[in-house]
Amino acid sequence: MTNFGEQNLVDGNKDYAAAFTQGDLALPPSQKYAILTCMDARIDPAAAFGIPLGAAHVIRNAGASTRDAFRSLIISQQLLGTTEVLVVKHTGCGMLTFDDETAKSLVAKTRGKEAAAEVEHIDFLTFPDLEKAVLEDVEWLKEKAVEKDVLVSGWIYEVETGKARKIVG
Repeated sequence: MTNFGEQNLVDGNKDYAAAFTQGDLALPPSQKYAILTCMDARIDPAAAFGIPLGAAHVIRNAGASTRDAFRSLIISQQLLGTTEVLVVKHTGCGMLTFDDETAKSLVAKTRGKEAAAEVEHIDFLTFPDLEKAVLEDVEWLKEKAVEKDVLVSGWIYEVETGKARKIVG
């Protein structure tokens, strides 16, 4: 089996480190915002959203779930001073294509009983409606006391065109 990820990391890092000049950036993000987006490989947040190195926290998970990212958002805000969150889901998201039972059945089928038991109580946080999911995630986040005075907006990134459009906030 070829380790493409490892080889990309080694080769890419060698080139990156050779030209790297920004080792003096401060720990807190300079523009005081966090972007929560999906882990989908078709999204390059820095390029798609114009984020310079050191400017923002980029948090990624399957489906850009606020519930899944809540721990990271709290750290971003409370310890590192961010005051704005942009939730960016996207067209063609895999989370639109299955539900919890499908995921759990697949794990059981491909990995067996022990693995199935490990995921039995997981909520995979899938969603059948993209725009509704953006609205629900933004609403869920805004309802949290820890989010008081934090600007929260919701967006949809179109993987087909590279355009982002604001849904709420």
